[in-house]
Amino acid sequence: MQTGYELFLHEMSDMLDAERRLVEALHRLEEDSSYPQLKQAFADHGRQTEGHVERLEQCFELLDAEPKPTQCAGIRGIIQEKESFMEENPESDILDTFHVGAGIKTENYEICAYQALINMAEALGQSKAARLLNANLKEENAALKKLQGFEKKIRPSRMHEDEEEAVPAARRRAAGPGLRGSRQRAARPRRAA
Repeated sequence: MQTGYELFLHEMSDMLDAERRLVEALHRLEEDSSYPQLKQAFADHGRQTEGHVERLEQCFELLDAEPKPTQCAGIRGIIQEKESFMEENPESDILDTFHVGAGIKTENYEICAYQALINMAEALGQSKAARLLNANLKEENAALKKLQGFEKKIRPSRMHEDEEEAVPAARRRAAGPGLRGSRQRAARPRRAA
């Protein structure tokens, strides 16, 4: 890779791979979510993401270029986190909470990627491509705000249940035997000399 134009094509190809994978991932999130409004939000954003793919393909057409075969490692990693998390057999409310967090990570990743692509498109004088990319960016920002709203609404029903037991036990382990012994010695009254 020698030029900024080549970098731009590479980064757009990376984003195209990301969006294509996210269409499928959003469908799975919709199926796996139990909170009805969250299911609907993932369904809606899945349809928007299909539009993101189309706009990226339009950018390549404007440039008379073909997408490079590439794999977006960032989005693949977030999808892999979800697959690994499913092996933990989470309760439905825990899974919904996880989905919201994963969605927020994804939207932040995409927002940063689109901002960089828009900057490159403008620097290359590709104003039509910049407009298409900006349309995707606006929808990603709206999706992020919606997910942040869910973050305030969706909480595991047993959020603090084990906390009271776990925190003191963790503190005892972290303190080690010396601290426990000093507490015991401090509790004994001193003998007068």
